[in-house]
Amino acid sequence: MQREITTMTDLLTQDGKLAVCGWARRDLFRYDASLVARPWRLKEWDFYQVSDGKVMVQINFFNISVASAATAAVVDLTTGERADHADIRLFTKNRFRLPEVSDRPNTFAYESGKTKLSFVTGEDSRRIRFSGKCRAGRIEADLTLSFRPDDENITIVTPFKGMPDRFFLTTKHNCMPCEGSVMVGEKRFEFRPETSFGVLDWGRGVWPHRNVWYWGNGSTYIDGKRFGFEVTWKIGDESNATETCLFYDGKAHKIGAVDIEKFPGENDAWMSPWHIRSEDGRLDVTMTPFFDNKSGAIICDLGMKTHQVHGLWNGYAVLDDGRRIDIKDMYAFCEYVENAW
Repeated sequence: MQREITTMTDLLTQDGKLAVCGWARRDLFRYDASLVARPWRLKEWDFYQVSDGKVMVQINFFNISVASAATAAVVDLTTGERADHADIRLFTKNRFRLPEVSDRPNTFAYESGKTKLSFVTGEDSRRIRFSGKCRAGRIEADLTLSFRPDDENITIVTPFKGMPDRFFLTTKHNCMPCEGSVMVGEKRFEFRPETSFGVLDWGRGVWPHRNVWYWGNGSTYIDGKRFGFEVTWKIGDESNATETCLFYDGKAHKIGAVDIEKFPGENDAWMSPWHIRSEDGRLDVTMTPFFDNKSGAIICDLGMKTHQVHGLWNGYAVLDDGRRIDIKDMYAFCEYVENAW
């Protein structure tokens, strides 16, 4: 079942129960953090990832009630060299509230010592700025992601079985060409819209303590048109809708649930090919990995362990009108995450 929401609707009832489940082509869910029934369990984040297939930049702000953090990472996907920064503040439940909308104009700014971050979302662009220290000196980023005002994304509300006050609301907005630069110490990385794309992972939710998920995402140009995909699975109850979608020339094309042929963690085979297919046959792709951006650990049932694997993708996708899009050596990623927090 793929229940599409087409009109603005409240996310939560007055007593904090989930009022609606399903997916939408834009953010049509009225999210009010004051209604969350378990505010000490609330997770909020705005996460941006930009890459040209050679260098990846991640800039994130999260608030998990017990702490807030502004983070940045710059990773050379060809050598594995990386620069990281994290500014963490404890016990900041209501101090750094993130916007309650994902795809309408909004702003967020954070400053702590020499760490500065800002996200400015307009009608046709998202500007991301970050400044913070790393071992190589400083990370200085100024990036602009562009889109058309009528571009569609996928915004989805996923419940958790038997837990009416738990939910996961997320927007994935990709196919956004990126222009700008990032400095790491004396080294400068330029991003051009002809070869670079950004994705927004916007999330708000109250989850069970333990979760796992796969998240795959990519954007490129095919025959001069922007093409991309968003696939997330394994987290929550997918009986109302799945977080799986194709994008072509700014429009969303909904597909069914996806799965991977073989668990890549078996025999530590993260760098072996990943074959991913949708149940309706509209996405059939194989990723040949070239870099595993692994990080984190789970200690005493607390933490997050990630294998974000980057590679070249080959296969095909089928749009709503039946057109087949052949995918040839498309750069994209898919991650497997174990989460306990």
